[in-house]
Amino acid sequence: MPDSYFEEEEFESKFNGKVFSRILQLTIPHKKWVIGFIVTIAVVAGLDAVSTYLSKLIIDNGIMAGNRQALVGILIMYGALILVQSGSVFLFIYLAGILGERIRYDLRKKMFNHLQALSLNYYSKTPVGWIMARVTSDSEKVADLLTWGFVDSTWGIMSIVTSMLFMVFINWKLTLIVLALLPILFFVALQFQRRILVSYRNVRKTNSKIVGAFNENITGVRVIKALGRERENLAEFSTLTDKMYHSSYRAAWLSALFLPSVQLISALAVAAVVWYGGRQVQIGGLTIGGIQAFVSYITFMMWPVQDIARVFAEMQQAIASAERMFSLIDSEPQIQDRPRAIDPGSIKGDIIFDHVTFRYEEDDKPVLNDFSLHVKRGETIALVGPTGGGKSTIVNLLCRFYEPQSGRIFIGGRDYTSLSLQAIQSRIGVVLQTPHLFSGTITENLRYGRLDATDDEIVEATKTIGAYDFIMHFEKGFKTEVGEGGNLLSIGQKQLLSLARAVLAKPEIFVMDEATSSVDTLTEALIQKGMQTLLDTTTSFVIAHRLSTIKKANRILVIEDGRITEMGTHSELLRIRGKYHQLYTKQFRTQLEAAYNPFNQAIGAQE
Repeated sequence: MPDSYFEEEEFESKFNGKVFSRILQLTIPHKKWVIGFIVTIAVVAGLDAVSTYLSKLIIDNGIMAGNRQALVGILIMYGALILVQSGSVFLFIYLAGILGERIRYDLRKKMFNHLQALSLNYYSKTPVGWIMARVTSDSEKVADLLTWGFVDSTWGIMSIVTSMLFMVFINWKLTLIVLALLPILFFVALQFQRRILVSYRNVRKTNSKIVGAFNENITGVRVIKALGRERENLAEFSTLTDKMYHSSYRAAWLSALFLPSVQLISALAVAAVVWYGGRQVQIGGLTIGGIQAFVSYITFMMWPVQDIARVFAEMQQAIASAERMFSLIDSEPQIQDRPRAIDPGSIKGDIIFDHVTFRYEEDDKPVLNDFSLHVKRGETIALVGPTGGGKSTIVNLLCRFYEPQSGRIFIGGRDYTSLSLQAIQSRIGVVLQTPHLFSGTITENLRYGRLDATDDEIVEATKTIGAYDFIMHFEKGFKTEVGEGGNLLSIGQKQLLSLARAVLAKPEIFVMDEATSSVDTLTEALIQKGMQTLLDTTTSFVIAHRLSTIKKANRILVIEDGRITEMGTHSELLRIRGKYHQLYTKQFRTQLEAAYNPFNQAIGAQE
């Protein structure tokens, strides 16, 4: 696949404080959980520092002083402290787990709801794999940062603060030596920050491309095998995985180098403390227990610094993920309800396209150009013409999947932009050329457009369409699973169920987009019979591939280059011997040749 297919927005290479602020705002609805585990972490960090100080007392007041009674008392205090500390650790891990699950739930729900609101143009530009990566792995990275990353960094900061306080209490001069090394730590962190962030952005971008490639190769597996494209696809996929490997390798290398750098600085701090502390012991300015506790505090302080370094590296990755995730959340639906949009309860009435001009992109040639059409209530309008002429665009505009750049569309006497999207789209039934069913049973799919439909209404709808007989041939009848996308059924069966679903929804406007172009003649007859039921009761638009299916339409429109070049009934258009006559006679001739071809006859005889 070409690189242009994977073009996506580029983000800044520096740390983005606004994005990080938005990440933190995700915790606001769960502030009681955040406060709870911050308090418990503070208790744990404080108890860690106290336990280290108790070790000093054990050495100085117990062992070195030879005071058995004091030693036993300090050990009892130490044991009680460990019990309290263990309970606190359990509590903050539990609270962090709860917070993480709540944030994951909020993020996925927010993104799913937003995806439902986005217009079709977003999906036409954005690969499914990219969307899936944002909803799954990117949201997971952000949630992990706000839970375990937050836990580790909070614990680290509090541990450093409490360690410094006890170090000052023991010997303020030694504490100054440790403080002198802290700017070096910050300098190292700043040097790694930009490089790690850039590397992880490359990792996330390449990951999206890989997910997209997985999605296309899985959904298009039949075409791939039919064309023998396995080797070429493997080569293209290997290029992506190689790029992912190198980006991940560099990110991992930088992250790994960060931790040893911190360890080296901590080793220098310990060496300086041991050297200076030893001199203080000799002159009586520090006890053996004091220097032991001081070294423990340094180690105890430096380990949190390493944890913070690790969280910092993960934070770069989470920010890169958050930038992508927020780009989805911030995407504005192209089509939205206008202020004070209404739902009149019904959209029955005439439909008028008033000098409509429409293009899909700003710089594109108009697909419809000054298009006008008046459809009376209850009419059946058939749209025919060459591919790309604008037939599907007309019905897409009618369904308000898109809106015209100029001109207006009226439904039932109202400018349809004054109506809510729900008012329009809930009352239009659409049956597409490639029907889509959802995983589940036949009953669940039929109810998809009308959840309150009774079992009797479902049965009646399938009988009306002519789908009842084939459903009852299944062992489980209406409880039969259709598979993902309906892949356990034939195209004709899926099409009949789509029609039954439309009948059950009781639409006021019906749109049929070349729904019989991929089925056999017998199935087409069933679909035609079911379709006629809808056509007789609604205002209908039929995009026809097989012209024999639209003979009964009230008007047939020939659409070329976004304009109506011919309009009339089937017989009227044949009489004027124009474009429709050419299309019809050519298709009729092709059918005759197929029926009387000697090779076809031979095959038929063998069968």
